[in-house]
Amino acid sequence: MLKEILTQNPGDAFARYGLAMAYVAEGRTPEALAEFDQTIAANPDYVPAYQMSGQQLIKSGRLDDAKARIEAGLTAAARTGNDHAASELQGMLDELS
Repeated sequence: MLKEILTQNPGDAFARYGLAMAYVAEGRTPEALAEFDQTIAANPDYVPAYQMSGQQLIKSGRLDDAKARIEAGLTAAARTGNDHAASELQGMLDELS
């Protein structure tokens, strides 16, 4: 169903993020990361995509990529005034340091 929505509206952040999360649940990390990347490219203020992709990058051992993604998420959270997400992202970043 999510793929059908994306066929009609490729920029739908909610559907693309949902597809990424479905891939995460199935253990399909490369596909999930690709969907998170597309979500962020089309919707740079969609903060949850930064957080969840950061978590997947950490789990994949891609710590430098995770740090960069989390830092970009902090910028997006500041831009959108999402203090709660900023706090969570900062906690993730602190754990990487």
